[in-house]
Amino acid sequence: MIKNNYAVIMAGGIGSRFWPISTATTPKQFHDMLGTGDSLIQKTFKRLESLVPAENMIIATNQKYRDLVLEQLPKVDDTQLFLEPAMRNTAPCILATALKIHNQNPDGVLIIAPSDHWIEDETEFLKNIQTAFDACSQDDILMTLGIKPNSPNTGYGYIQHNNAANEIKEVLQFTEKPNLDKAKEFIAQGDYLWNAGIFVWSAKSIIKAFATALPEMYALFEKGNNHWNTVSEKTFIDENYAKAENISIDFGVIEKANNVKVLPVDFGWNDLGTWGSLYDKKATTSEENITIGGKALYKKATGNIVKTQNHKHVVIQGLSNFIVAEKDGVLLICPKEDEQDIKQIVAEAKNSFGPDFE
Repeated sequence: MIKNNYAVIMAGGIGSRFWPISTATTPKQFHDMLGTGDSLIQKTFKRLESLVPAENMIIATNQKYRDLVLEQLPKVDDTQLFLEPAMRNTAPCILATALKIHNQNPDGVLIIAPSDHWIEDETEFLKNIQTAFDACSQDDILMTLGIKPNSPNTGYGYIQHNNAANEIKEVLQFTEKPNLDKAKEFIAQGDYLWNAGIFVWSAKSIIKAFATALPEMYALFEKGNNHWNTVSEKTFIDENYAKAENISIDFGVIEKANNVKVLPVDFGWNDLGTWGSLYDKKATTSEENITIGGKALYKKATGNIVKTQNHKHVVIQGLSNFIVAEKDGVLLICPKEDEQDIKQIVAEAKNSFGPDFE
């Protein structure tokens, strides 16, 4: 039943690899990174709304992004915001929101959805999520979506599954980001999927898993059972959240559980983690120049990605395979092959120009 469907949209990250567009003040999930007319979080909300009632959406984010969320998602109100008072990775947030949902609806089934991913085939995505909702509403399982890989990508974790004929597979093991040789081996073997960080489970199943895998965290938040969905919820979170262990859902729970399943999916997924991934999403050839937001004139230039404000005009001559990104008086010009240095560049810019450049 659709009234039992919930979503927790994870929207607390800073996205510093997309600096200067994405900053600590306005992270990438609140930007229209692909020039579609909607920010990434707006795209995520609208996509999920086909399966999850708007009132059943919970937005998990940092306290400082409250106003941004309410501005960009007018169907959401303060009762649907889970505002993290401290950075504690994904596990504490997921447990707290599961308890919040279970308090409201013991039969709730929820998707954990990153706010900044790109989904090409939304019809296929919704079909897959419905399959996961149906399975998790019937059985005590923890479901992860595994992306069918199209290359030996070293930027993602991998999930190995069994070769049963079932649509939903048993997870054999999780592997952290491999080197290129190991990634090629995984692809050739044919039983590995990319770990997209998209999960589906019932509230009661994930709470049970936390009680087993992270009993101290469970005990900490279980004390809030009289506070969830009341006026005292925020006070309880503010007083207790920072006491939780700083650990991811993967390390803390999923990799310890014995009831984890994976649904192999292929809906045109991109985690939009770097300028290079954004370029790959938009470009059809390696020689192509990509312009997002403004207008650009290219002369003797190939393979560039230019992101600027809608009213700006850019001329690029004699430059190839560069990132050119501009926002509010900050201009970044960086070879695509050096994009891994952007986090360090941000730190140096902050030291040189002041904290406003973070």
